[in-house]
Amino acid sequence: MGHVAGIPVYANGSMLLLAVLVTVVYGNYARTELDLAQPWAYLVGLGFVGCLLGSVLLHELGHALTARRFGIGVRRITLELLSGWTEMDRDAPAPRVDALVSLAGPAVSLLLGGVATVAAVALPGHTLAGQIAFQLALSNVLVAFFNVLPGLPLDGGRALRALLWAVLKDRNRATVAAGWSGRALALLTAAVATVLYRIDVITGLGLVFVLLVVLTLWQGAGQSIRLGRMTGRFPLVDLGALVRPVLAVPAGTPLGEAQRRRAEDPRPDVVLAVADSAGSLTALVDPVAAERVPVDRRPWVSVESVARSRDALTSLPLGLTGEQVVRALQAHPGAQYLVTAGEDVVGVLRVADVAAVLEPRRASRKPATS
Repeated sequence: MGHVAGIPVYANGSMLLLAVLVTVVYGNYARTELDLAQPWAYLVGLGFVGCLLGSVLLHELGHALTARRFGIGVRRITLELLSGWTEMDRDAPAPRVDALVSLAGPAVSLLLGGVATVAAVALPGHTLAGQIAFQLALSNVLVAFFNVLPGLPLDGGRALRALLWAVLKDRNRATVAAGWSGRALALLTAAVATVLYRIDVITGLGLVFVLLVVLTLWQGAGQSIRLGRMTGRFPLVDLGALVRPVLAVPAGTPLGEAQRRRAEDPRPDVVLAVADSAGSLTALVDPVAAERVPVDRRPWVSVESVARSRDALTSLPLGLTGEQVVRALQAHPGAQYLVTAGEDVVGVLRVADVAAVLEPRRASRKPATS
């Protein structure tokens, strides 16, 4: 969409559907309550959507500019109609910074809600300006209140994580605990919404909307729990132990012959590679592409036809720590990585092997692959 304060701002595609829905709903409200003609009523609804987006953007800028204040880079802001998120290039260095960055967004929403409340009180209630001011006041105050609830992925959950981090001296355990708090909040919100529906405080449509929010909260909390557990296992990622040995065959070798040589190699988990006439490694065989070749065709297909060039692969120095390995994999997504010691290739790292260390429960449920 553009840049604000040098920060790229994007819009989620799902926002379009919500924008149309809010435009229609608020346009119908303006048509019946303010006696506006149909075209103008929907233009008012569209204007209200723009005001909501502006509120969300300012909320996220609260996070982003506070993060910058503490030396944390901001990669992008992504907007949805009723929410958004700010992507930063690293985690907060200390609990205090984590809490301040987390609460900056709700503080901006609360300030916007206060300004809109003053405007709503000052303006006549049955005018267009007064109604928009009232709706903006209500939406921003609700956003501020909901976001400070103590459970991830909400801003209040991040603040709770910061508090637990300060007490436990372990950010990962704090993340998991705040994630479970988020799941408890999701269940509580669903229960309260159901009770309000049964006593006719909210409509069926309102209940569906709240349950969609609950589902999003539940999923976000689950992702936070998963992330906390994975991050706590970063030190267990030992590049030297995970590296797989390489068997290089000359270019032009039939795939079937290369696979026969690998089967006879006494080393476990050998990865096939292609070497030039000087013996230098030039490519790695893609195991998925190799398996797609029919068995009866493998004696007639050259091994390099199912290989990726070395130049297209990311290299990882052997001495990287577990966290550095994971960050490198995040920055350069792929299935296989060359592990090097100086100019020499010492082996291959497969992303599936790292995933098995970070999420052993999930890996145990999958069939083993070569």
